[in-house]
Amino acid sequence: MPNIKSAKKRVLVNKTKNERNRAAKTAMKTQLKKFDSAIQQGTGIQEAYKATVVCLDKAVAKGILHKNTAARKKSALAKKVNAAAK
Repeated sequence: MPNIKSAKKRVLVNKTKNERNRAAKTAMKTQLKKFDSAIQQGTGIQEAYKATVVCLDKAVAKGILHKNTAARKKSALAKKVNAAAK
């Protein structure tokens, strides 16, 4: 543990932010798995796609994902949706 007061505060703040980021990442990964499940089952694909895109956009807004990473993931999702529609 640090001795300086500001360093102690940084440890606490970093711990809080780490937990928040981890929870958001877990939620994002869960949503991606739900989307993959919907693709496999062939039902509710559009709803799962919309929910997943919103989740990715929120991750970008929170600074968890880079915007280009989210764009790449959304593009891959769109390709899966289009392939499932055929």
